[in-house]
Amino acid sequence: MSTPEPVSSRHSWWGVLVLALSAFIFNTTEFVPVALLSAIGDSLHMKSTDVGIMLTIYAWTVAVASLPLMLLTRNVERRKLLTIVFALFIVSHVVTGVAWNFTVLMVGRMGIAFAHAIFWSISVSLVVRLAPPGNKSRALAMLGMGTSIAMVAGIPLGRVISELLGWRQAFLVIAGAAAAALLMLRMTLPLLPSQQAGSFSSVPVLFKKPMLVSLYLITILVVSAHFTSYTYIEPFIQTVGHQSSHRITYLLILFGSAGIPAAICFNRIYPKQPGQFLQGAVFTVFVCLLVLFPSALSIVTLSVHTVIWGGAIVCFGLAMQAWVLKLAPEAADLAVSIYSGLYNVGIGAGALLGNHIANDFGVSWVGTFGGVVGGLGAAVCWLALRMYGRAHASAH
Repeated sequence: MSTPEPVSSRHSWWGVLVLALSAFIFNTTEFVPVALLSAIGDSLHMKSTDVGIMLTIYAWTVAVASLPLMLLTRNVERRKLLTIVFALFIVSHVVTGVAWNFTVLMVGRMGIAFAHAIFWSISVSLVVRLAPPGNKSRALAMLGMGTSIAMVAGIPLGRVISELLGWRQAFLVIAGAAAAALLMLRMTLPLLPSQQAGSFSSVPVLFKKPMLVSLYLITILVVSAHFTSYTYIEPFIQTVGHQSSHRITYLLILFGSAGIPAAICFNRIYPKQPGQFLQGAVFTVFVCLLVLFPSALSIVTLSVHTVIWGGAIVCFGLAMQAWVLKLAPEAADLAVSIYSGLYNVGIGAGALLGNHIANDFGVSWVGTFGGVVGGLGAAVCWLALRMYGRAHASAH
């Protein structure tokens, strides 16, 4: 296998930046249907609540496909693999944009989900590889910013395009943005032979690492807890907080924008205190969910709460990715692929749990029930870090 030619620090940062832009595009398309449900429903003569199932199907497709697709593509040179992934992503968006019924729409969305599964399996380890020595946390933070900006600008932007031109054009614009990102990736990335991708035989080895297994369990619990509430945050703010649609948009933008200072905090604090940083992020998400209902009393308390909650969930995601890379350096892509799959299991499970709670108890209870699940995640995290600390201390 040929080794990649050394690249300059500047060249490396360009690659990291384009991957961060790609993260923005991939995360925008995952959640943009939230802003388009009514328009899609009207166009296809369906209830918007029935169209909403496309979000769950997308998340579960990513969850199921991540590991098999990662193993199938483990030996493919990474620049070539990204080219194939983007080609699938672009074609699938065109199919989605021209869909004449819900079945064709879902075929397009599932194609996007397959591309998403592979992209997130390899992008985390790629930015770490491209980063100049000593800048791994900074590179991960930049990837995290791409995700955060998608939450700030991507969804409202999709809504604006949909209102001006129609929902189909929103997906076609994303396809155009992806084509531009693909050209930039081809220009900025050097040849990147597959490294530490792992193989099927690595799977049992990964699951023999107690801390890594604990992290996977924490991922399912914390992400499920978060999406139990976040999926239904719009109706919650409207019915419980009695806020206008303009204020709902403001709070959603506030939630996403909190990710940018969170990424900076991760870059500064995580390298010095990785355990405390992860524990703090998990505990903060748990507390935010528990106090969601009383925080809805006024726009001021809701604004403060939203900033803290938005920052905490981004810190959690960044810290988890860094921990997974640290614990499985010999099979980084495989370990991150499993993490990405389980993250999407959490998204789907949280959305379903939140739906049941909203229907059976009322939307005002989504935070409380989410907090209970988040509390379990916080307890597992505390116990896992304590046991890891003791094992690590005795190993030295």
